[in-house]
Amino acid sequence: MGSMLAVGLMSGTSLDGIDAALIETDGQALVRPIAFRSDAYDDATRALLAQAARIALGMERPGADATIRAAEAMLTHLHVAAVERLLAQAGVAAADIGVVGFHGQTIAHRPDRGWTWQIGDGAGMATALGIMVVDQFRIADVAAGGQGAPLIPVYHRALTERLPRPVAVLNLGGVGNVSWIGEGDAIVAFDTGPANALIDDWMAERTGARFDAGGAFAATGTVDRTVLARMLDNSWFDAPPPKSLDRADFGLEPVRGLAPADGAATLTAFTAESVARGLKLLPEPAKRLIVAGGGRHNATLMAMLSRACGVEAEPIEALGWDGDATEAQGFAYMAVRTLEGLPISFPGTTGVATPLAGGNIHRP
Repeated sequence: MGSMLAVGLMSGTSLDGIDAALIETDGQALVRPIAFRSDAYDDATRALLAQAARIALGMERPGADATIRAAEAMLTHLHVAAVERLLAQAGVAAADIGVVGFHGQTIAHRPDRGWTWQIGDGAGMATALGIMVVDQFRIADVAAGGQGAPLIPVYHRALTERLPRPVAVLNLGGVGNVSWIGEGDAIVAFDTGPANALIDDWMAERTGARFDAGGAFAATGTVDRTVLARMLDNSWFDAPPPKSLDRADFGLEPVRGLAPADGAATLTAFTAESVARGLKLLPEPAKRLIVAGGGRHNATLMAMLSRACGVEAEPIEALGWDGDATEAQGFAYMAVRTLEGLPISFPGTTGVATPLAGGNIHRP
């Protein structure tokens, strides 16, 4: 099979909205971005998804729940609409699309218990769009003993093909993850810790804003080094990869006594310092640190990263790529790999024993 047009959909743990990307790819070296759009969730949608996540985290295993079913139906409907808008924007017919990669919404990630839970009805989406859909990218990996995350490294490898090795790509969404690509396309990847999630939660709680735009609020505060040291005093940061996090694994309790701006500054420093701790676990230092995800818009965080990591944190736009589109593009890329029977997770990325294909295929 040659290259095809593929759509990728991503809704991250920050609950900000749906990213939809259209690319041409063969699932290997060829990647040609065509179109991208992002559609924000309204407050009611965000609240329902957050409620579904709270319910899921209280379960021993995924099970039936009316709220979660309602969240899944709403989520699927919104994703179908996002694809339709993307194709209209690009002037491309549904019949010309080979596959949609539908990540769904993670409401709980518990590889320690042998499960991960992404809601979203891939079969229903395939029927609604008349396009083949791949979903449930993480389940096979977790079932095989892997962490189920991060999955984006296989796409990072394709994006950085022409860069000197080793190179590190840091994705700053709700949770941070790093992909290290060495000589011979060796990959090591893992979650580094909270990225935007705690900062966003703090801003919502203390200021009513959804996030710290540009890091401007944190820039007015002072990092509480005592609180920061306490937050970093966690054996998880020194544990060797592979490792992954649920968004809810860290909370705001350590900063509750701080002034709003100081709390924002301390949480931003926590993200930067946890990344620096993670980089020390890599096989050798990266020559470049490329940053994707929403966190790269936070100038305070980017400056803290450069200082903490001892290497300039460069936005992925320095490579000519759109950092907002990267994750959605990655799931389009992985969907094509699924159709080709190519692996999307590896021993160095999730800890799975052998390179593993993943994803469920739904035909319209």
